[in-house]
Amino acid sequence: MTMNIVRFSLLVLMALLVGSMFGILIGYNPASLSASAYVEQHQNAVRSLNTLFPVMGAICIALIVILVVRSDTQRRIRYLLAAAAFLMLVAALVTRFGNQPINAIVMTWSTHVQAANWEQLRDQWWQWHVARTVAAILAFSFVVVAVLSKSKAPANEDAV
Repeated sequence: MTMNIVRFSLLVLMALLVGSMFGILIGYNPASLSASAYVEQHQNAVRSLNTLFPVMGAICIALIVILVVRSDTQRRIRYLLAAAAFLMLVAALVTRFGNQPINAIVMTWSTHVQAANWEQLRDQWWQWHVARTVAAILAFSFVVVAVLSKSKAPANEDAV
């Protein structure tokens, strides 16, 4: 029963996180926004998500690691989950060292006065967002396949 709760929690949390990232990718491409609209939209997103996304990502990584440890007799599932953990770590590192430094800069701007290189920073942030979203989608896909995989181990509720 415990591992079912871990799997369920991981799937829900990852679906929320990766779905939000995908929604940003599809619906909020800032390329056509004016400077003031971009700053307003970006600052609002940072205030809302800059803490939430990393916390959700960290919890997902921890839950995946729990499943990796518990899947010691199921090599295929363990490899899928380990790959998912690695990809989530990549997404976290991209966020920390790619997106968040740019977020910190954008948070200092006003909607009336932006840096001369605001378009370059906007485009760099977007490239980092695309990279982390792709990594997260792949990670989520691996988790779903691992969770849905049939186990060759004896029937045991707590088996991964």
